[in-house]
Amino acid sequence: MEPAIKPLVPAMRWLLYTAAVLVLLAGLQLFVFTERSGTFFAWTIADPLAAAFLGGAYWAAVAIEALAAHQQIWANARIAVPTVLVFTVLTLIGTLLNRDKLHLGDGFAVITQAVTGAWLTIYVLVPLLLVLVVIVQARTPGSDPPRLAPLPGWICAVLVIQAIVLLGTGVAMFALPDHANAFWPWRLTPFMAQATGVWLISLGVAAAHALYERDARRLRPAAAGYVLLAVLQFIALARYPDLFEWGSAAGIIYLIALGTMLVVGSICLILGRPRSYRPHLVSSS
Repeated sequence: MEPAIKPLVPAMRWLLYTAAVLVLLAGLQLFVFTERSGTFFAWTIADPLAAAFLGGAYWAAVAIEALAAHQQIWANARIAVPTVLVFTVLTLIGTLLNRDKLHLGDGFAVITQAVTGAWLTIYVLVPLLLVLVVIVQARTPGSDPPRLAPLPGWICAVLVIQAIVLLGTGVAMFALPDHANAFWPWRLTPFMAQATGVWLISLGVAAAHALYERDARRLRPAAAGYVLLAVLQFIALARYPDLFEWGSAAGIIYLIALGTMLVVGSICLILGRPRSYRPHLVSSS
């Protein structure tokens, strides 16, 4: 008998699918209606490149969450979970710290107030639900399948660097938002610095978790998100080139970071292509 493999429980699957729909909508608000955040988003983002960055990040998250939800095996989906949990908790904290910037009150259109109310509701409920579902998932019997696509050493080295840079920069931007413009390649308000820092921290968590998994098959959701994130951010730069500090050290580091994400994500997608291995799953019912 093959060892029983822990499945992705239905509650986790549907929560990830729901989260994918929500970030799809957030990306639409910011990547498509980039310069209309005063109407279609929870707060006004004056710099369109900053808005497009967030919109591209949200759309990249669609790939991570939807592909994770599509997995049968928990080990092949779980890289999305700590990333989503960290992101939603920190976004809620950042939103509450900057609640005076939100589109609340009679001075805003009804649709704008509704969007803002939905934003707050989502970031209160999703982390709570995720914690509950993680408990259910953890109590589900079963083990991990063997690692069939171990990561090359050089990819692990790149992931170490990414985790350190992303976490360090993200924490600095979240904790010291008034000083973020000193090391970021476009102008940010304190609120936007914290919102951007949350994304960097979440990506750093994903990079660190990838080192824990050390298997390209388990990283396919995150790898797809990496590729999509890099492509969308390059598109954002092409849309608003005059707002980016191309010759600055921060600008050069940013472009290098996008390039490494594109390379690492693409290679992990290739190495992690599904094989013929068919493990025996424990029933999740």
